[in-house]
Amino acid sequence: MIKQLFQKNLGTLVVMALLAVGPVLISSTVAVLLYQYQAVLQQLTFGQMVLYFMVVSFTMAFALTPTTFVALVTGFYLGWNGFPGVVISYGVASLIGYGLAQIIDHGKLIRFISHFDKAAAVMEELKHQSWSLIILTRISPVLPFALMTFVLAMMKVEKKKFFLASIVGMLPRTLFFFWLGTQAQDIIALLQNPDTGKGGQILIITLVLVSLFGLYVLFNRALKKALSKRVDAKI
Repeated sequence: MIKQLFQKNLGTLVVMALLAVGPVLISSTVAVLLYQYQAVLQQLTFGQMVLYFMVVSFTMAFALTPTTFVALVTGFYLGWNGFPGVVISYGVASLIGYGLAQIIDHGKLIRFISHFDKAAAVMEELKHQSWSLIILTRISPVLPFALMTFVLAMMKVEKKKFFLASIVGMLPRTLFFFWLGTQAQDIIALLQNPDTGKGGQILIITLVLVSLFGLYVLFNRALKKALSKRVDAKI
């Protein structure tokens, strides 16, 4: 099974690996560039702000910058005027990543999973609960945004629901890290060591636990429903 998985889905798996590690590797280089051009970023016109949010939508979709990085940087340079743009850019990045996954995967992973009845049944049940699934994967600060976009897109969740649930799920952590950016005095210090404080640490841990517990409940429920349907079908 594992050998077949790699043989038939090598390209998809390589892309998923890059989406997981890319933001961490590239963001440090971007931080240096932001520091060099911080005077420019602090005086953006409305048109330039629109262009900025278009650019970060693509960088998040292609795993060039983490979503937390974008929230911190935008909060630091643009203040609360930039918050609506960040929220919208998260949604746009989700749609770009969704389209990218469709182009790269072509449904190959789902077709591979369909050979295994139990896994396919669980996947189908999860699609029926996609709103909760998307929100729970987005709410955690530790789950890579671009990778989760790729995985959810391969499950073929409804695009409109995917867009809206991605925005809703991202809001709690976005608000926190954006606020953190508005309070910072130095961009390099902020990006190297965001001082979240005790309250912030509790919030992050809470979001991670909510995500993990919620996903566990969701997968467990989907598994039980899938097994129940198989039993009923045999009867």
